[in-house]
Amino acid sequence: RLEFLEEVGLGYLTLDRGAPTLSGGEAQRIRLAAQLGSNLQGVCYVLDEPTIGLHARDNQILLNALHKLGDKGNTLVVVEHDEDTIRRADHIIDIGPSAGKRGGRVVAQGSAADISAVEESVTGRYLLHAMKHPVKPRRAVPPPRPSPGGGGSGTLHLRGADLHNLDDVDVDIPLGRLVAVTGVSGSGKSTLARDVLLHNVQAAVQQRYTKAGRDADDKGKHPAWIGCSALDGYQVIDRVLEVDQTPIGKTPRSCPATYIGFWDTIRKLFADTLEARARGYGPGRFSFNTGEGRCPTCEGQGVRTIAMSFLPDVKVPCESCRGARFNPETLAVTWRGKSIGDVLQMEVDEAVDFFSAMPNISHPLQLLKDVGLGYLTLGQPSPTLSGGEAQRIKLVTELSKVRDDITRRGQKAPHTLYVLDEPTVGLHMADVEKLVRVLHRLVDGGHSVIVIEHDLDVIAEADWVIDLGPEGGNAGGKVVAAASPEQVVKKGTHTGKALAAVLAR
Repeated sequence: RLEFLEEVGLGYLTLDRGAPTLSGGEAQRIRLAAQLGSNLQGVCYVLDEPTIGLHARDNQILLNALHKLGDKGNTLVVVEHDEDTIRRADHIIDIGPSAGKRGGRVVAQGSAADISAVEESVTGRYLLHAMKHPVKPRRAVPPPRPSPGGGGSGTLHLRGADLHNLDDVDVDIPLGRLVAVTGVSGSGKSTLARDVLLHNVQAAVQQRYTKAGRDADDKGKHPAWIGCSALDGYQVIDRVLEVDQTPIGKTPRSCPATYIGFWDTIRKLFADTLEARARGYGPGRFSFNTGEGRCPTCEGQGVRTIAMSFLPDVKVPCESCRGARFNPETLAVTWRGKSIGDVLQMEVDEAVDFFSAMPNISHPLQLLKDVGLGYLTLGQPSPTLSGGEAQRIKLVTELSKVRDDITRRGQKAPHTLYVLDEPTVGLHMADVEKLVRVLHRLVDGGHSVIVIEHDLDVIAEADWVIDLGPEGGNAGGKVVAAASPEQVVKKGTHTGKALAAVLAR
């Protein structure tokens, strides 16, 4: 049984490891190892993105294990975006051509060559012509110099990081750059970037916003460092933000329009129409959360939840408003021929043109389109969004702030440190390219971005790579390379070897 765990690339786990501390990918591979050892035949296994959290080197180990299950007489259906997995599949079913309402058709099926021959297949196009690197010229990384005040000159200096499996790590992280933290699974990437760096910088920045903290700051005092012996260079950072894949809202009332913040502007727009003024409606009338403008039957949710004894609850469209969320009097007010209910059901792509004359609304909508979310409707309930979609909506919220900061003339935009943990999870190759451009835009806005990542296309775009290893678990926790992607390839680390072919494109 232990050999099967090694076979799926989990040789670095300790036997006493607590289940809650495992990543989703690790838990999935433990279940896979259990199936490998079961010797069952005639089983249909359905796997949803088994390569999540896997380094390119371990991909091959996993794919070999999957083929072994297939050779025993089992059927494997794998939902996947990973290029290696797609190429090694016996049969590919490509669904598209786009997402949302514009998807849902089988565009192509067969071998990788068959898919590539179909012009309508986005997957086929990327298999033929992969992303070329770098999309944007690399930003030079100056040598880390301590500034006269003891702080870093555009560099975070982390010393003696020893949390979990980190082995007394000293590392310099350039600010104002796109930095990728890489390494095989279990090498300590999340521990370094989230548990040590993010946690401590957050504590130091928060201290600045309390009076007692400011007094301590003036005296050169800092919060007690957790998981490291020293940290410097954080003084230039004004905000710290972790952009993760947690849901943006737990109720159907939350949607992209309310989360990003342009819904208030849309409500004011409707309240300013002649029809609304004649009826005495203010912006509050166009809220589906409160007030008398919402549908009284579903209370502005657009759906009704029917409790089923012994079965999960069932959601059905509201029979009064048919999903429009508002009552007939509110829906009677129109702007450019559309009611507020029509606007909620509008796709982002359509809304960009519809609101083109209103920059406050069209700018965040254009950003949603840029990150590949043009297929979402403005009122799509948050619980129906995937983790990757929620994460990109958070990025759009941040990008719209970047612009707001620039428009406030005379004020310097607050320098934000963004930490992202595997933002490519659940993303198609076409969407990864869009995500990369979004990350570049954040850095161009004067911010620092640290990405924990296995996706080679993102790593190839980084200005600086911090590669951990050499292996996982106790055999990891060291910095094996800290350099540009080209230098990492020359050093021949596991990441460097996998990256060589991508940079050669």
